[in-house]
Amino acid sequence: MPARFVYWMNVSLDLFIEHAPNEDGGGDWMSIGEELHEEFNGRAEALTMMVQGRRVFETMENFWPAARDNAELPQVYRDYGRIWTDKPKVLVSRERTEAPHNTTVFGGDDAFARLGELRAEGSGDIGVGGAGVATQLLGAGLLDEVLIFTHPVILGAGRPMFDAVSAPVRLELLEQGTYAGGVTLHRYAVQDA
Repeated sequence: MPARFVYWMNVSLDLFIEHAPNEDGGGDWMSIGEELHEEFNGRAEALTMMVQGRRVFETMENFWPAARDNAELPQVYRDYGRIWTDKPKVLVSRERTEAPHNTTVFGGDDAFARLGELRAEGSGDIGVGGAGVATQLLGAGLLDEVLIFTHPVILGAGRPMFDAVSAPVRLELLEQGTYAGGVTLHRYAVQDA
C-alpha cells in the first residue's frame, strides 16, 4: 500500500489559516493548550515523514530546533521540537537548495512528480504543511486526507486553507473530536485521490 499525504492545519471557523500577513502559524486567535499540543505530538510522532512548503518550513526551522532543549518551555513543546527536528522531511522550494534537520529539498519543475514517486514508493502517513503545497497535491490527485483543527473564532479574512481549486472535491468524514477551549478535530478522506 502506498504512503498517504495528509494535510494538517489549524483553521478558523471560516477556514483561514492566517489572519494577518506573516502570522506564520502563530496567531493569537488559536486556542492551543497542553491537551491539544499532546494530540499534535502524538499524530506527528506517528508520521513517517513531513512535506512542507518554504514558508511553513522556515517558520518551523526558526523555533522548533531550539525548543527541543529549552528547559524554560513546557515539556510538550520540547517534545515537539524533538519530533520535528528528527523526523525526515521534504522541503518543496524553488528558493532553497539545501536545508538542515533531516531535510531533503525538492525544487524545480519536477518537485510534484517526485512527491508522487515518494507517495508511490513510501508507506504510512506523510504530513503536509502549507496551503500552496496542499493545493498542488490536491490538484494532482495526490492528497489523501485533510486533518483540520478548527478553533472557535471567525476571522473574516486572511490566508485560506486552500488556494483556488478548479472543481468541488468530495470528502468522507473519518474522525472527529473535541478539545479544551472549544477546538474541534475533523479528519476527512479525499475521494478519488
